[in-house]
Amino acid sequence: MRFVLPPLPRTAIPVSGTDGFFPVGRVFCVGRNYADHAREMGGDPHKEPPFFFSKPGDAVVPLGGAVPYPQATSNLHHEVELVVALGGGGHDIGPDKALDLVWGYAVGIDLTRRDLQDSAKKAGRPWDMAKGFEASGPVGPITPAATTGALTSGAITLAVNGVPRQTGDLKDMIWPVSAIISFLSRLMVLRPGDLIFTGTPAGVGPVEEGDELRAEIAGLDPLTLTLVAGPVL
Repeated sequence: MRFVLPPLPRTAIPVSGTDGFFPVGRVFCVGRNYADHAREMGGDPHKEPPFFFSKPGDAVVPLGGAVPYPQATSNLHHEVELVVALGGGGHDIGPDKALDLVWGYAVGIDLTRRDLQDSAKKAGRPWDMAKGFEASGPVGPITPAATTGALTSGAITLAVNGVPRQTGDLKDMIWPVSAIISFLSRLMVLRPGDLIFTGTPAGVGPVEEGDELRAEIAGLDPLTLTLVAGPVL
């Protein structure tokens, strides 16, 4: 096979405590998966099934570090999330089999251009550009599920410049990881290397250039990043 342009390198995330790397395929995200955040965003957690949106694989920033503040926004928001890394794939998977696909877990932050999202919502337009821009998905080291077991509870927090912003518990998810994978597998054929961001608790809010964000989930390596002047080149 002869490529007419050099193929882009594939994003890979370090595996906690090893010299291995997890190759990133596609990135799926669940919207409004904590009741308090659904209400915070004007939704009703009791009325809707899970819905999904995507980020490109190269939106992932392994290990955080210096992350550029994006262009075209004056209202960038943080959203701490449990990230599920799939080691198996398939379609129409039952909830009782879904966790068999999970290779590991990590802490992630879904960075969101909230002003662009709000404008798109009001106009009834897609909000891809609010979620799927460059460096919009920092992810910490992946810890194998063989080490953690199934993560069904545990504290999930985010602080900005040392001040707590988001505090929740994984057990407060409306749709647990097994249900998320099962629902998504009815819409897409899942593949090894896929990542799933599983939603965020309440407390999302704006961040500025120079801010340090620290996201933590019990049992996983934390994720720390600093927002610096962009753009990504």
